[in-house]
Amino acid sequence: MVPIVFHPAYEAPLPEGHRFPMGKYGRLAAAIEARGLVPEGFVTPEPASPDLIRLAHDGIYVEQVVTGTVPRAVERAIGLPVDAGVARRSLAACGGTLLAARLALEGGLAGSTAGGSHHGRRDGGRGFCVFNDVAVAALALRGEGTIRRALVIDLDVHQGDGTADCLRNEPDLFTFSMHAEKNYPTDKVPGDLDVGLPDGLSDDDYLAALALHVPRLLDAQRPDLVFYNAGVDPHRDDRLGRLALTDEGLRRREAHVVGEARRRGIPLVAVIGGGYATDIEALAARHALVFEAMAEMA
Repeated sequence: MVPIVFHPAYEAPLPEGHRFPMGKYGRLAAAIEARGLVPEGFVTPEPASPDLIRLAHDGIYVEQVVTGTVPRAVERAIGLPVDAGVARRSLAACGGTLLAARLALEGGLAGSTAGGSHHGRRDGGRGFCVFNDVAVAALALRGEGTIRRALVIDLDVHQGDGTADCLRNEPDLFTFSMHAEKNYPTDKVPGDLDVGLPDGLSDDDYLAALALHVPRLLDAQRPDLVFYNAGVDPHRDDRLGRLALTDEGLRRREAHVVGEARRRGIPLVAVIGGGYATDIEALAARHALVFEAMAEMA
């Protein structure tokens, strides 16, 4: 079976009525168990150390997060209270993405039931993202010589500004983001390839656009590892998306990305990215699609 990483700290307490759907992490773990995808249980990561986080983020900001002294202006930009629980969650998510990446390199496919915090920039967090787990993991693996080249395929509905920022001076760590052009953030940071889509794009047109890029990028980059941000906020029912994919469209998307990597023998690690539908059970089921796709192709 494909190894799947989960840590109880992925779900941190938030104030009553907070708009971020923190409950989706526990419901996703339950959905994965119910689908029989982890017969031997989840793999539990060690939280990342502050030194590891500093590979991608400014040291002063990292210290502020771990000591609970993040300035209010930065907290407002993040949209979460950066308290002890959120700090633990952020460290656990980075550790989870790194562990899942190592497992993917060993066996071809792996995933974490958190991660994809792609708005975390080098100087600080934004948009519900404290630390950029994909950037941390990519820099750690490249720095230790485990990989030389990586490709980030970011299909969250929002542009991957933070990943582009953290990896802007890393030509061997290629960032591809396909997103709703008119959506957050307004101050986009250009990545290596950004494809902005018009509002309301539905399944067939979205998948046609995706098919123009994923195969050729895999062939051109020949990465040692693909980081796949499988955000489900392009769904038509998502509160923060501007696209119109259905559940079936997301299922086809996951099959395409995972399948193209598998056909080339390129290891792929999936993280879940964004998803903000009000129906938490439906949201968890959408996040589970990428793990189902990996299990089918293992």
